[in-house]
Amino acid sequence: MQFAALIAAFVFATLAAALLYSIVFPRQPLKGPLPPLTASESEMVPRLNTHVSAIASEAHNIERYTALEAAALYIEKALRGFGYAPQPFVYRVQGVDVRNIEIVIEPSQKTARPPCIVIGAHYDSADDAPGANDNGSAVACTLELARALHGLNLKNHRLRIVFWVNEEAPYGKTPDMGSWQHARILKDANENIEGMIALETLGYFSNQPGTQQFPTPFNYVYSDVGNFVAFVGLPGARGFLRKSLALFRKHTAFPSIGGVAPGFLEGIDLSDHWAFHQFGFPSMMITDTAPFRNPYYHQLDDLPENVDYESLARITSGLERMLRELVR
Repeated sequence: MQFAALIAAFVFATLAAALLYSIVFPRQPLKGPLPPLTASESEMVPRLNTHVSAIASEAHNIERYTALEAAALYIEKALRGFGYAPQPFVYRVQGVDVRNIEIVIEPSQKTARPPCIVIGAHYDSADDAPGANDNGSAVACTLELARALHGLNLKNHRLRIVFWVNEEAPYGKTPDMGSWQHARILKDANENIEGMIALETLGYFSNQPGTQQFPTPFNYVYSDVGNFVAFVGLPGARGFLRKSLALFRKHTAFPSIGGVAPGFLEGIDLSDHWAFHQFGFPSMMITDTAPFRNPYYHQLDDLPENVDYESLARITSGLERMLRELVR
């Protein structure tokens, strides 16, 4: 009996230590009503709506190739309008050409291997879903980050802002995934990746109890109110995630949680950070946890009118401020 008690105590202590390692404390420091939108956030709201409507009013993926190409062309046109020269990386899948789209902001000090931050979002949608939240919301966020950061004067860091193709099934977690192709290129080039951030589903929030689920054991740790954005890291990203989340919280009045966990837990690796993790880069996603919250996830009614653009604007502004500190 004593032996069984010791085993139980050991198991409990191990699980407690794992949770303490994984979770960023305080778990959720922001309570109460949010402040009014700033003037810049209010101005951003209709622009975010325009981006999402242009990219994700209909399904767009290899099986709907014309719409996928239209989404890519919209992204490239928007980036050129901000003053960038977007760089495509074209590769062939299922007999058609698909592409990642990237802009790179270089440091003023030229070194052989400057530390690099990668941030981006996939622009394809799942099956027949229009994909307004998954992942038009994150694409819109990334476009507005590119707009805000144009002309950023970097001293030492390199910043890569990327729009990846083929995150959704059946290409996700295969070499046909756009982020896998991108990560491979950076690995072959010996790029000094300080951290990679995948933006994933950033437009669905609720203040009602019972609107949030979690995979076990996190359902015993966090609230069932789906009003927060989550910073979710894979093993190896703990330091990068904690620094990023601290900077986001420093500058942003929006509920946020964060932690690292192995990919075998449900939902932890369901985005482009999975691909970068395969090549040894510190990788995380920032997400509204869509499959655990959003009733429109991968459905025909994942439409632009079901995206919370005010929350998306708050998050985008916070990420801009976070990035400016990460790369300064």
